[in-house]
Amino acid sequence: MAIFSQATGSLLKLNNMIKRILTSLLLIYLLLPGSAARAQDTPPPSGPIYIIQPGDSLSLIASRFGVSLDDLMAANNMSDANNISAGAQIIIPGLEGINGVLVTQILNYGETLHSLSRRNRISEAFLRKLNHITSPSELYAGAGIVLPQQTDANPLNHRATLNAGESLLEAAIRAGSDPWTLQQVNSLNGTWEALPGEVLYSPSAAAETSEPNGMPTAFASVTVTPLPMTQGGTSEIIIQSQPGVTLGGSLADMPLHFFPQEDGSHVALQGLHAMLEPGPYPLELEATLPDGSKQSYQQMVIVQSGYYPNDPLLLVDPATIDPAVTEPEFQQLTQLTAPATPTRYWQGKFQSPASFTDCFTSRYGNRRIYQGQGTDQQIQSFHSGLDFCGGEGLPITAPADGVVVFAGPLTVRGNATLIDHGWGVYSGFWHQSEIKVQTGQTVKQGEVIGLVGGTGRVTGAHQHWEVWVNGVQVNPMNWLDAVYP
Repeated sequence: MAIFSQATGSLLKLNNMIKRILTSLLLIYLLLPGSAARAQDTPPPSGPIYIIQPGDSLSLIASRFGVSLDDLMAANNMSDANNISAGAQIIIPGLEGINGVLVTQILNYGETLHSLSRRNRISEAFLRKLNHITSPSELYAGAGIVLPQQTDANPLNHRATLNAGESLLEAAIRAGSDPWTLQQVNSLNGTWEALPGEVLYSPSAAAETSEPNGMPTAFASVTVTPLPMTQGGTSEIIIQSQPGVTLGGSLADMPLHFFPQEDGSHVALQGLHAMLEPGPYPLELEATLPDGSKQSYQQMVIVQSGYYPNDPLLLVDPATIDPAVTEPEFQQLTQLTAPATPTRYWQGKFQSPASFTDCFTSRYGNRRIYQGQGTDQQIQSFHSGLDFCGGEGLPITAPADGVVVFAGPLTVRGNATLIDHGWGVYSGFWHQSEIKVQTGQTVKQGEVIGLVGGTGRVTGAHQHWEVWVNGVQVNPMNWLDAVYP
């Protein structure tokens, strides 16, 4: 019993000792410099979360949300503006009253602030604040628009246009819905508030189309690809319209030519010049209805840089950079490529016209300076086509079916052949040692049309191929990689 009492007393003493040690450690911690500050740290900054997208930079994100780069970095405890990765989340400061996750989507052609608001069921005031929009004209097709990530509702993609003389009930029946649902999802004060020609949205898949836009009724749907557009690229505009409508328009001041497709739609292809300054350009569409009335729609579309590099200085025959020679020759080609033949001769992808299909000595779009040998005369230009590897005498084949519209010698381009593939699309082959076809001849894909040479403005024998789309030289690689339309 005495032994048990002694053991119990020892345990109590040990327990008291441990308590005194812990108390002392706590006092020491609280007395350390900065301990009180840590106990009263300010909470981490709050605000909406943005998910970084491929191609984003921190300065671009700051500009998009109208905040300074320093404030953005401070809000995220960042010391290196270049240390970001796609998919990461960052806090956006300065957006009081906005929370949740923000995402960026490319603005489609035809979308307006009104249609975005209705389709995503978000107020226009909220969208203006979130994207720092001061005018509806700032909504450029191809630009990124910031939206809150929807967790409880998907965007409405089905249109229910109200036709002239039609009630909301009739429009709802066509859309497979009811007027009260359309009133609710489109934030109408009443069923009477919808106006003829106004684009409404329906949750029903039985509605008119899955192409969201706010355009006039003549345009059932409009698809513009790619968005954003690129210097030297080929743009494709596909329109589903009402029966009997005649279509026209322009892109970057180039008139568009529309051609019918088997599914009833109409398509226009338009090239964008490699030297076109990046920025917004107008895409205007016009529809002439059977009664002669017209409907039109215009929106700015973004054209981005092609990021073309500079080639080394090229020494050439002075006669080939004389404007008195170069300008008339270019005008001759411009006239030859101006007609948009209504027959489409090509099908599917173009095939490489070269013997070495994946070997290139110079790419399309490269910035160039030509200098006349023995002179100080220079001209600045760009490489208007694709140069393939291979020496003199190698065969050149037609990349697609077409009709030869020119075959003969030129000063700058040497022995040249131009093929019309239809719908405003042409192929040009310069610097040949020998031409194997003649004007007016029909050629088939893969048929030999000439031999590689070194005639005209060259520094050596090579095969040059270029593609013209509605009067503009474009990147031929796109036509080898994709099917148009």
